[in-house]
Order: sequence, then structure tokens, then C-alpha cells
Amino acid sequence: MRKTWLIFSQAVTVALAVLFVVATLKPEWLARGPIASVAPLPTVRNEIVPAVLPPGTAAQASYALAARRAAPAVVSIITSKAPPRAPQANDPWFRFFFGDREPQAQTGVGSGVIVSPEGYVLTNNHVVDGVDGIELMLADGRRTRAQVVGTDPDTDLAVLKVDLERLPAVGFGDSEQLQVGDVVLAIGNPFGVGQTVTSGIVSALGRNHLGINTFENFIQTDAAINPGNSGGALVDANGRLMGINTAIYSRSGGNLGIGFAIPVSTARQVMDSLIRDGVVTRGWIGVEPRDLTPEIAESFGLPVREGVLITGVLQGGPASDGGLRPGDVVVRVGDRQVGNTVQLLDAVAALKPRSQAVLKVQRGAQQLDVTVRVAQRPPSRRDDQ
Repeated sequence: MRKTWLIFSQAVTVALAVLFVVATLKPEWLARGPIASVAPLPTVRNEIVPAVLPPGTAAQASYALAARRAAPAVVSIITSKAPPRAPQANDPWFRFFFGDREPQAQTGVGSGVIVSPEGYVLTNNHVVDGVDGIELMLADGRRTRAQVVGTDPDTDLAVLKVDLERLPAVGFGDSEQLQVGDVVLAIGNPFGVGQTVTSGIVSALGRNHLGINTFENFIQTDAAINPGNSGGALVDANGRLMGINTAIYSRSGGNLGIGFAIPVSTARQVMDSLIRDGVVTRGWIGVEPRDLTPEIAESFGLPVREGVLITGVLQGGPASDGGLRPGDVVVRVGDRQVGNTVQLLDAVAALKPRSQAVLKVQRGAQQLDVTVRVAQRPPSRRDDQ
């Protein structure tokens, strides 16, 4: 009996000692209740969607992989422009009083995206417009001169070409599949500080009537975009190119959470035309349009409530020769329904010059078809179609 009691007391002493050590070093082991497991984070299209987590558990997501995929293809663009020489620079008296110091060259900083291993780079037209020299600095530290392949002021896009080996190229995404709320990253060179990645979401799609470009169909995002980001990449959470960062809404010049990017669907069409032809060819019929409002439709006694009111027709232009008149309301161009001036502009621009197009028109109570022979759109016409 005494031996049994001795063994019991020793076992209790050892158990208490173990309990003391565990309570001191690993108190969580003594927590009541089963240990909850954290479900994995399933990836759905572009966003990371957290599963239901236990209370007090913080969900964390990283977009490092997307940044590593896209960032090597984003370049910094340094432009230079020779300043105008003062007309009095050769005057001896002028040089005596003011010296003969040469004026400093004007420089600018922007961003661009390498879109093919052959060296084609997408950027904004306003980044390279009117400059004398263009130098690109790659993410790996290489620097090289670039040549302009072509520009398109109507969409504010430009294509550059560099001759280097082992160029990283970004993968294209499908901007038509973007949804409001999708995660996006903006990559560029803001304020010339060096390559920077910021994150946000798609805030809106199809933004237009902003007065920035002739053709507007912007992706709006709250990812931080600042001066110097122009021409940089807007990518999804998988590192695929979704847009070219173009503009910000700001009263101070800094980021206020409203930035705009040109969808990659538009950028690819423009890029292909510039590489193939050197210019972007668009259709034009020579009319002055205006959105049809319910008040205008009622005052004209029109049976339609959606369409584009033609307020002017260029004499001798395609629309005039086809029989279109001021006061007509265009409701369809070919097989495309048009409900506002932006849709009319896009539909007409998509037509091939020297082709024929049928416009469905509401003229008072009568609906008729007008056939026009499409002309080529003159450069930089913002007010007519």
C-alpha cells in the first residue's frame, strides 16, 4: 500500500510540473474548445474572395505575384524638348547684358508598357507629343532610345519601338470582362520617383463625356495614379494588362482617388492599326449630333425616346449626299443601336471608309433608311461625326 501511494504521489508531482511548464511557455495549448481551422481563399476571376473566417481572424491577401508578372514590362519614359531660341540671342548687346548661356532643354517623365518581345511599347500620346528625344529606362536598369511608330490623339495613345534583346512583355487581359469592384494595380513612375505599384478596385466602367479625348470609354479606378503614371499599366490581380493609365481628376494635381485608364481592348485596336498602317483609319459622315432628350422628343412630336438628334449636316459631306437632314433622329447605324452621341461616334468610327452604311432614321412620324457612303475621318475632329 505504501509503495502504491508513493508511485501515485510521484506521478501527480510530474503532471503538475508539466502543467506548469506548458502554462508558462505555451498557454494557447490550454485554450478551451477545439482549434478552428481557416478555410483557404478561393480565387474567382480577378479578385480574392475570402471564405467565412472565425471571429477575430484577419484575412490577408497579397498581390506580389501579379506585381512580379507585370512590373518588368513597365518602363519609365524620359522625354526632352529643345527650348525655343530667343530671337535676340545673336544680338551682341543682348549677349553683353544677359550673357550667352544656352537655354536648358525641357524634360518630362511618363510611363509605358512593353507589349511584345519585338520591342513595341504602348504609352499616352500626350507623353511623347512634340518632343525631340525619347529615352526608356527598363525595370532591370537598362536604358535605350525609342522611336515613335505612330500616335492617335483621338484616343491619346502612342506606340514606340525599341531595339533590345530579352524584353519582358506583359500579357493582355480582357477588359470587356472587368466588373465594378474587381481588384486592379496601377504600375508606373509617379513624380519620377521610380517604379511604383498601387492597388485599388474598378470604381466604374464606360466613363465618357469627360472632355479628355475624342473617343472616351474609360475605366475608372481608385488605385493611386499621379503625374508620371501616364502611359503606365493598369493590371488585374493576375498581372494581365487591362488598361493604359491616362488621367486623374484632381484639383491639386495629386491623387484624389479618381483615375482613368483606356481599356486594353481599345489600346490593342489602335496599336494594331498604328503598327500596320502608321495611322488609325476611322469612318466619318459629316454631321453635328446631340443627345435626344425626352423634352426634345416631345417638342418634335417624335414617337421614339432614344436616339441622336442631327442638328447640322455638312453640305457636300457623306450624310448630306445620302439625304440626311437636320432634325432627323438616328436610332441605328448598320446593325448597332445608338442611344447617345458617344455611341453614334463609336459606330460611325468603326465603319470602313469608302464603304456604304445604312442609317435607320426617325423623321417626324416616319421611319426610313438612309444609305451613306462613308468617308475617312479627318484628323482631330472633336465636334462632328
